[in-house]
Amino acid sequence: MALSHKTRKRLSLFILVVGLPLYIVLVVGIMGIIYDRWGQPPLLIELAIYIVLGVVAFFPLKPIFLGTSREDPDASEGDAD
Repeated sequence: MALSHKTRKRLSLFILVVGLPLYIVLVVGIMGIIYDRWGQPPLLIELAIYIVLGVVAFFPLKPIFLGTSREDPDASEGDAD
């Protein structure tokens, strides 16, 4: 199912405004559990955990964000967004 340009723009905005703060809360919660159970990990391991959590979350969303900053390729000259 191919999403229209307008739908991708709206969905990407929703993900940034609602999904990103929720994901940040989730990651802080996960790190809190790690801190409580095993203590603070070494700096490089902690950095690796944050990088992995960041890539795992947003790599699957890449197709939604691609091309959203460009003009709508299907819009005619007189169409306004």
